[in-house]
Amino acid sequence: MKNEFEAKLEELRATALLGGGASQIEKQHAKGKKTARERIEMFLDPGTFIETGLFVSHRATGFGMESSHPATDGVVTGWGKVDGRVVYVFAQDFTILGGSLGEAHGRKIAQLMDLAYQNGAPVIGLNDSGGARIQEGVDSLASYGEIFYRNTRASGVIPQISVIMGPCAGGAVYSPGINDFILMVNQNAYMFITGPEVVKAVTHEEVDFDSLGGAEVHGKKSGVAHITAPDEEALLGQLRWLLSYLPPNNMTPPPFLPPSDDPRRLLPELEQIVPLDPQRPYDMHAVIAAIADGGEFLEIQPEYAENILVGFARLDGYPVGIVANQPGYLAGVLDINASDKAARFIRFCDAFHFPLVTLVDTPGFLPGSEQEHDGIIRHGAKMIYAYSEATVPKLAIILRKAYGGAYIVMSSKHLRCDYNLAWPQAEIAVMGPDGAVKIVFRKEINASSDPGSLTDEYMHKYRAEISNPYLAASRGYLDDIIPPAESRLRLIAALESLREKRQETPKRKHGNIPL
Repeated sequence: MKNEFEAKLEELRATALLGGGASQIEKQHAKGKKTARERIEMFLDPGTFIETGLFVSHRATGFGMESSHPATDGVVTGWGKVDGRVVYVFAQDFTILGGSLGEAHGRKIAQLMDLAYQNGAPVIGLNDSGGARIQEGVDSLASYGEIFYRNTRASGVIPQISVIMGPCAGGAVYSPGINDFILMVNQNAYMFITGPEVVKAVTHEEVDFDSLGGAEVHGKKSGVAHITAPDEEALLGQLRWLLSYLPPNNMTPPPFLPPSDDPRRLLPELEQIVPLDPQRPYDMHAVIAAIADGGEFLEIQPEYAENILVGFARLDGYPVGIVANQPGYLAGVLDINASDKAARFIRFCDAFHFPLVTLVDTPGFLPGSEQEHDGIIRHGAKMIYAYSEATVPKLAIILRKAYGGAYIVMSSKHLRCDYNLAWPQAEIAVMGPDGAVKIVFRKEINASSDPGSLTDEYMHKYRAEISNPYLAASRGYLDDIIPPAESRLRLIAALESLREKRQETPKRKHGNIPL
């Protein structure tokens, strides 16, 4: 039989676990949304969640706040396990004050982040909030600032992931913006600095929630979201998959999984996947699937800047970060968005000890006044900076084309790639044969009675003497030229030799990446 103290505890706990009450939970479900606690239960290994701050409540007065002090103050915080590994998690509870962030709410998140930082484990935020709590004024803003500071301090130390499962507006978007990854559900999730009403008032632009800041916008156009999914269950499944690749902190290597795939498996199918004609497109996804253990590739930002692919795979059980041009989209050219996408991913991989595998097939940077005026020089330089700065093992294979500055940028030996390979059909040169010949031999071609035949002759000569991979190999810019079928086994062998790589870096506070 419970004594009065235990009975009181049980009553208060039951009330706290009910959040904003049955009616508010029904409203949440009516919108097609789960509650904060339901989301945590779906996300974590069953029975592993340990809650912190269950009885925390706000201390605000005025504007009606003094009449109600709900437990948790609108955010559920604690830790649990994913596949047996500890993660820290907070889930904003929209059934309490719309999940708005006040002083106590923000302090709970900040304290959880401190625990994650001190104990070297990922921190995941399940965001569903009306934003800053207006009734608490500057205290609400101060709490956001405390969270942003901790996001910045923890960057590159522990993985930080935001999952957007409802509204996320105003100052609330900047914590996810600093995080390593943002996941968004396709329905009911929005991110924007100012909402549709403010946009209309200031700019007279008519726009709705979805077209202003929905998952499709951020997954395809802005590049803010890294992974999207049609519903909450699928999104949390993607989150668990992502975490299966990530280490708990920057002092621990990414998790090894015993492989079931033969490390010496040959890939004869690559000769059918990749056409010999350098002008013919193909899908680089098929190349990655052939090389990776079990064909598994967790792509990041799959619908944004599709001319470059980035994501995680395993080679002989060890996680790697893959960066690859996509000849099936814009011929695999590098542009502003592709450069930003790749540079940020490369820097994440370097921070958390993912070897980088680069698959190269690109005709160069996208030309044009729009790209130049929007700063392709600055954005392209981010890739140079990221690859040069990275000290993890770096491997690259040139499949077909590597022209001009794009050859240098895509993890060339000159940016200190550890192991550079090429296929026999690879072309490495300042530019493609057609353009080069028409510049170098312009006078001869113009004077010829058969300019087409002469152009073909010069192009053949150009390929034989200038752009073939053997010239680069003779200079030591390639470590070997290999049959396509050997790509997987050669990468795995190189990674084994580089597993204990150590590289000194200059003593400095930090570099100044061209942001």
